[in-house]
Amino acid sequence: RISIEKSFRCSNRFHKIHIKHQREAISYKTCFFYNIPLKALEHFDNKFSRIKIKNSMKFTGLASLMALMAGGESVSAFVPSSRSSFGKVKTALSMVSTSPPVTASSTSEEEWSPDSWRKKTPFQMPVYEDQEELQEAVEKIRKSSPLVFAGEVRNLQDQLAKCTMGEGFLLIGGDCAESFDEFNILHVRDTFRVILQMALVLTFGSALPVVKVGRMAGQFAKPRSEPDETIDGVSLPSYRGDIINLEEFSSSARKNNPENMVRAYHQSAQTLNILRAFSTGGYADISRLQAWNLDFVENTEEGSRYRKFATKVDESLRFMKAIGVDTTSPQFQQTDFFTAHECLLLEYEEPLLRVDSTTGQWYDTSAHLLWVGERT
Repeated sequence: RISIEKSFRCSNRFHKIHIKHQREAISYKTCFFYNIPLKALEHFDNKFSRIKIKNSMKFTGLASLMALMAGGESVSAFVPSSRSSFGKVKTALSMVSTSPPVTASSTSEEEWSPDSWRKKTPFQMPVYEDQEELQEAVEKIRKSSPLVFAGEVRNLQDQLAKCTMGEGFLLIGGDCAESFDEFNILHVRDTFRVILQMALVLTFGSALPVVKVGRMAGQFAKPRSEPDETIDGVSLPSYRGDIINLEEFSSSARKNNPENMVRAYHQSAQTLNILRAFSTGGYADISRLQAWNLDFVENTEEGSRYRKFATKVDESLRFMKAIGVDTTSPQFQQTDFFTAHECLLLEYEEPLLRVDSTTGQWYDTSAHLLWVGERT
C-alpha cells in the first residue's frame, strides 16, 4: 500500500513523469509500459479503489513508464489456438509490447560475436579429446538448416509478453532429458497430447489463452554436480546427456563424443517435423479432445474428471455450431506449439546461430526458447 497526498515523480533511464494524485492508501501493482498515449480522463476500476488520472500527463516517443496502478482482471473467450487474439485487460491504457533496442554497450564492455563466449569461462562444458573431430561435427551442424525460424521465435516473444501482462498463461512440459534410444513418434505424440490436455483444462478454467512450450527437440544435455561417477570402485566421467556421452557405465560409452551433437541435431529435426504435423495437421482439433485420452483417463479418478470436463467442452462446441460459429476454422483445428531446452552445450549452440534476413538480428535457431539452469 502506498499513501500519496500531493505528488510524486517516477523516473527511469528514459525520462521522468510527474503524476498528480489526491487519493490515499491505494493498492498498486507495478507494471511496465511503452509508448502510452493518454487522450482523455481515464478511469481504473478494481475492488480496492477508483483512480482518476487527468490529461495533464505528457509522454515522449519511445519512452517507458513505470505506472503504479491497480490491476484489472483479464477476460478472454475460450479459444484453443494462440493464433486468435489474446484477451484484453480491462484498463483504459493501450499498451505496446515492443521494447526499445538494447545496445551491446549497455550489456557488456566488449562487442558480442557468436564465438565471444570462448573468451569467458563456461561451466558444465565437456572436454573433447580430439579437437579435429569436434570441428568436423561443428561444421556439419553449421552447414545444416536452422531447426526453428526467427518469425516463430518472435511469435513466441509476443505471446510471452502478453503472459507477463496477465493476458495469457505459460505452460512448459517435457522430459528431464531426451535420449537416443527412447526416441519414437509415439513418445513425441504422447508428450504433445498430454500438453494439449493440460492446456485445454487451463484455458477452460482461466478463460486465458495458454502458450504451449515443449521441453523437447533439443533437451539432451544434463548438468552434473560431480565430474566423475564411481561404481564398485571404478570411476568414469559422469553421464552428461546423450548429446555428449552415453548412459552405459563403460569407458567407451562415457567418452565425450562430438558426433553425438550431429545425431542430436537430426533427432531434433525429426521431432520438430512431428510436432509441426500434429499442431497444424488436424491432430490438435479441439473436437478430437475425447480421442486425446491416454490410459490414465480410462483407469484413474483424475481421468474420470477429465472425461466429465471433455463432455462440457463438447456441449459448448455443439452450442457454437448451432448458433453458426465455424468450428472447422484454423482457430479450432490448429495450435501454436514451441520448443525449449537448456542452453548448456555451447559447442552445439554456436553453429546454429543465424542472422535473420528480415531484421538483421542474431537468433539461436536450435529452439524457440533457450533457458539456463542454476548450475550452468
